[in-house]
Amino acid sequence: QLQLVESGGGSVQAGGSLRLSCAASGNIFSNYSMGWFRQDPRLGRELVGGIDWSGANTHYAGSVAGRFTISRDNVKNTVYLQMNSLKPEDTGVYYCAADLAMMITNYPDYWGQGTQVTVSS
Repeated sequence: QLQLVESGGGSVQAGGSLRLSCAASGNIFSNYSMGWFRQDPRLGRELVGGIDWSGANTHYAGSVAGRFTISRDNVKNTVYLQMNSLKPEDTGVYYCAADLAMMITNYPDYWGQGTQVTVSS
């Protein structure tokens, strides 16, 4: 079992920045690729970004590429999502997820509880 706990959500004005963190425990963190998803009532769930076990490979949704950066620290067992130039459409609940696959899929093995991000115009 892997437990995931997100933090860092909040409210920010458009153009601002937030950094989300996800702390993992209970298993070997470096065994997992990691990702961040967001849930919006209108658009459903979207994979925002993913990172492989080593941190060497990342990918992003087109809507956030160039603005968001995913990273991980395998010593601290933590994955991060740095979000810059935030837009109102980035509003949603952000979930951290872990996958035993080499890169995060849409059906990860573990989920965090989610953290709310609200961007006002």
